[in-house]
Amino acid sequence: KSITNGLTETLSFASHPLFSTLTHIRGLSTAYKVTSRILWVLLRQYLGCGLRCLRLRGLLLSARGGSFLSESWLKALATKCPRLSKLYLLHADLRSLSSCQLLPPSLQVLELRGCELPRSFFNQALPTSPAQERAEATSSVGAQQKGQDQKGKKLGTPSGIPIETLVLNNVPSFTDQHLQSLTSWERLSRLELRDTFRITANGLRSCAAKDGICGVEGLSRLKFLEIGITGRQGYQSQMASLGLGAGWLGLEELSLGGKEVGPGLLCASRLKDLKRLRLWACTLSEMQIVRSCRMLRGLRRLEFLDVSFQPRQCPPVLEGEGGGEEEQGSEEAAGGDSNNDENKTLDVNDPIPSVRRSLAVLLPSCTLVFTNCSVQINAD
Repeated sequence: KSITNGLTETLSFASHPLFSTLTHIRGLSTAYKVTSRILWVLLRQYLGCGLRCLRLRGLLLSARGGSFLSESWLKALATKCPRLSKLYLLHADLRSLSSCQLLPPSLQVLELRGCELPRSFFNQALPTSPAQERAEATSSVGAQQKGQDQKGKKLGTPSGIPIETLVLNNVPSFTDQHLQSLTSWERLSRLELRDTFRITANGLRSCAAKDGICGVEGLSRLKFLEIGITGRQGYQSQMASLGLGAGWLGLEELSLGGKEVGPGLLCASRLKDLKRLRLWACTLSEMQIVRSCRMLRGLRRLEFLDVSFQPRQCPPVLEGEGGGEEEQGSEEAAGGDSNNDENKTLDVNDPIPSVRRSLAVLLPSCTLVFTNCSVQINAD
């Protein structure tokens, strides 16, 4: 009865005899702000061991504000929901949490959207007091545990934070320091950075997987990386994708969006293991695409999403200089079809035929995908 009306409607099916308990629920989503009091009611009366996915909206944009995830609630969540693997937080103030290791250890996917983070949130080890450190160092149990950890590292067994996918969407407090902390995550294979305006090229370069004195250093297990800036007003793009110019061992899939597409394409040829490239929410010219993809011989999939293509610009023809034959020759060289140019009728899956033909020659083993793309047509 203490739950709000909206929450009651969301969980109304719990009154059905088949769902007398919510131990079999696999996912729960709240589209409204949730207080800490409601979270405790949810956890004690409704959530159970069947929960796999949890989506919560916090109070960061609320007039009341404040944090709603406490350390005690997260510990109770880990105990009651041992199978929870996906956690999505929207507008949550996490500055009251010292580290992400307070989150349930069963998590594999963590998505933060519009959240605020403390400086040491992604650190591998929880902060301890000097007295605790001395006690652990002198205890036989602590020494035995330390030896097991070192043995596990030698055998190459992943340990520590189990998160494999981390998504950061419009998190202004995420900095190069947070990114550097992720290098200690031994299971992180997918990282998505969208509108993280404080990430710089130097920060990305320092975290790239590369050969070091003790083997591969940096984010060595990362297979997928996304960097995108959508051009929000009030922020200046850092062009973080320029950090890819140092190369990235093992990176197989790259997604670039917005203002990061241009600088990222300049550095994509340095990614020797790259097999899939995705470009989204940007404007590209045919010449820019051809020049950038000329060196990507190992590419197996190239995807364009919400891309506006600029057609090839023909030089102006002066009156009385036989422009008809020259214009026809330029169209044939570009592989264009005069009928298609007149009718301006383009297939949704093939917005610029000349781009497809050019890429087919450069990348014969690559699959091309065009989704929701368009062509800019000059009025002149």
